[in-house]
Amino acid sequence: MLSSLSARYDAVVIGSGHNGLVAAAYLARAGKSVLVIERNAEIGGATASQQVFPDYDAWLSRYSYLVSLFPQQIVRDLGLSFTTRRRNTASFTPWTDSAGAARGLVLSNVDEDRSRESMLALTGKHETWDRYQEFVSLQSEIAKLVWPTLLQPLASRDQLAQSCQTHLQRRAWKTLIEQPLGESIESVTDNDALRGLLMTDGKIGVFTHPHDESLLQNRCFLYHVIGGGNGEWRVPVGGMRSLTQSLEACCRSAGVDFLCGATAKHIDTGREHRITFDHNGTERDVSTTNVLINASPRVRTRLLGESWSPSDQDEGSVVKINMLLRHLPRLKTADTTAEEAFAGSFHVDEGYEQMLRSRQTAMRGEIPDPAPGEVYCHTLTDESILSPELRQAGFQTLTLFGLDMPYRLFESDHDARKQHVLDLYMQGLSRLTVEPFEDCLAADRNGNHCVEIKTPQELEREVGLDRGNIFHNELTWFWADDSCPAGATGAWGVETETPGIYIAGSSALRGGAVSGIPGHNAAQCILQSG
Repeated sequence: MLSSLSARYDAVVIGSGHNGLVAAAYLARAGKSVLVIERNAEIGGATASQQVFPDYDAWLSRYSYLVSLFPQQIVRDLGLSFTTRRRNTASFTPWTDSAGAARGLVLSNVDEDRSRESMLALTGKHETWDRYQEFVSLQSEIAKLVWPTLLQPLASRDQLAQSCQTHLQRRAWKTLIEQPLGESIESVTDNDALRGLLMTDGKIGVFTHPHDESLLQNRCFLYHVIGGGNGEWRVPVGGMRSLTQSLEACCRSAGVDFLCGATAKHIDTGREHRITFDHNGTERDVSTTNVLINASPRVRTRLLGESWSPSDQDEGSVVKINMLLRHLPRLKTADTTAEEAFAGSFHVDEGYEQMLRSRQTAMRGEIPDPAPGEVYCHTLTDESILSPELRQAGFQTLTLFGLDMPYRLFESDHDARKQHVLDLYMQGLSRLTVEPFEDCLAADRNGNHCVEIKTPQELEREVGLDRGNIFHNELTWFWADDSCPAGATGAWGVETETPGIYIAGSSALRGGAVSGIPGHNAAQCILQSG
């Protein structure tokens, strides 16, 4: 905590989430004086880890979970002590064979033969594997095209399209950028479980469907498959707090000042911008040339005295459930162990046709039953977020992201609907396990299960995600949009119509997810402008 506050800084960052910390670190290391204002008592925003269940020494990444989009260039540039670890399993999808036996599709990160044989058992067709591999190769071509551009000024759509030199690259562009994702998936396979598996990356966090004419599903899908140039989702060693702590240490060593418990109230713009904020009940202000806003569009517009007008596609569609288990449940599948299945993205009730129905149900304002979602077990890949005693006892953490759970579903009868949704997910997991899933949950000293659920409304209230949107607003494409200053060709996608005011968070062009990209780009925009 600061004992004194300068009257002026070269840059003030509003919000200490990972993007704000990235921006602050780059600017301070370039010799700029930087202040970070944070409304909460602790630094980190949605990337902080917390002891969610106080009776247990387990540090869960409460709001975010895996890492794909955080570039190694930022890690190298800032000298961060942050590493990620590969999951042995990419994904597990349960299915039932013609005899009624429980089976599972396993896509392995370490054993291609295991993946191929598992897919053959599901589909009965050798050619499905070949088509799947072709589809993966198209993703790879787009990743190779787009990923290197994300830390550079924006190109136009035509410039990116023209950079497709080979037939495969042009095919990838058409398949993943020009036509609805549903057409592409349906050309790969007629198997419902595999179609559903492929579609989930186009739905996580957003309320869309395979043939959405807006192609929101395509944009969501691409953000899930281009990270690192290969799209692999990895586990942060030590949890998300390892990223936050490393960034904070980098900032402090470079001279960044931090002020927690400070809520920004207004920005008076001019040649010098003046930020008014409340700190422990006292109104204070500070002046600066550059304001970097690492907060939601609603907060940004409020600070600037502008109106906030979200679109339908800005609506979030996710619930997040955090759990602490005494042990992993035994699965009904004879061909897959719990350790192998839960090590990857574990799909629950995410068949293709089922998700079409669940979206239609949610469109009517009803809660989908069954409820689609997917589960991640951090601790099978990195157990360091558990105390040695919990590790030895066999405890594990699970995070579930629920799909087709839009903000609108919880606008009335919030608490009752929240409990109903939690019950549906527990039932969905129990259908796949030998014992009732809830019997595997740890209990606190009062006998309550160690499970918490966050609705879109709670994500909005607790970490400022407008309408519960984990990406802050509608995901953008990767090119310039000449309709606004932030999207001009050659711009960084972080500019606003007011000089010296920058978007340094997920609502920037090419923002969304745990990436650090908007923070990097906001800093570079300032540094390169002199």
